Amino acid sequence: MIEKLEGYISDLNKFDSHDLNEIESLKIKFLGRKGLINELFSDFKNVPAEQKKEFGQKINELKILAQNKYDVLKSNIKKSSNTISEDFTKPGFPVSSGSLHPITLIKNRIIDIFSKVGFELSEGPEIEDDWHNFTALNLPQHHPARDMQDTFFIQQNPDILLRTHTSSVQVRYLEDNPPPLKIISPGRVYRNEAISSRSHCIFHQIEGIYVDENVSFADLKQMILYFTKSMFGKSKLRFRPSFFPFTEPSAEVDIYWGLETETDYRITKGTGWLEIMGCGMVDPNVLENCNIDSEKYTGYAFGLGLERIAMLIYQIPDIRLFFENDIRFLNQFK
Repeated sequence: MIEKLEGYISDLNKFDSHDLNEIESLKIKFLGRKGLINELFSDFKNVPAEQKKEFGQKINELKILAQNKYDVLKSNIKKSSNTISEDFTKPGFPVSSGSLHPITLIKNRIIDIFSKVGFELSEGPEIEDDWHNFTALNLPQHHPARDMQDTFFIQQNPDILLRTHTSSVQVRYLEDNPPPLKIISPGRVYRNEAISSRSHCIFHQIEGIYVDENVSFADLKQMILYFTKSMFGKSKLRFRPSFFPFTEPSAEVDIYWGLETETDYRITKGTGWLEIMGCGMVDPNVLENCNIDSEKYTGYAFGLGLERIAMLIYQIPDIRLFFENDIRFLNQFK
């Protein structure tokens, strides 16, 4: 047994290599869980009593030698690679950049379009009171139009709620700023949407309002025409009569998307027309609620959903993709 140990020590002393795989194999052979040194410790009980002391010393000598041999050879490889192969003139590793969310991209694009014609940006709180979200917008208590929006009220205080539209921002701005004024108000809004699997409780709107003397529906139509040309490159529009409590008259705006592809047929249901926003002339009651003389001033307002516009621009089939944070989806917008 002693001769066998001395043979292993001799083999270790002679071993030399610059191959990392060979060096790792040496470590496994001697120092691994099923390596030679563990086997020798297992055989210790079979060694004659008079040889146990020498045998134990030889095993420890072999173990130390194997560990030192492994450390030295591996260190030599690291030094060699640093001095030979490292080239500091090589370009660095590419850093993967992030991207803006498609909703943010569309929001920024719309803000840019309206800022070019004088609209300023205005933002407000997402937790609102009943006055700014409903009553000031011509929806008094028990008004049937309140049923159009399933509202999240703050528990124990029915006067506090999560805003259902960004029109509340416009009310706050009108209260503090005399006409003439032109603002757009982007932001998140909250509604208890449970009508389909594609609905979502949080979505994004951008609303605009212009109040001045002698503002007419013709001004509103011209502004929407400017927006659709800038955003979609399309100018064929139609206005359908509609109802919104805070505008009178009110209209839904459709854009002619066309029927050039199979996708066009699907998203327009074969008609070629797509609804893109609601709009109308500001109801005089809203102006009066904000301490603006409705005999002197008139205004128009419009609002659109950012998710809907993003789905059209990027041909996204399911609104839930915006909220799932799937990196494969988001990487497409770098």
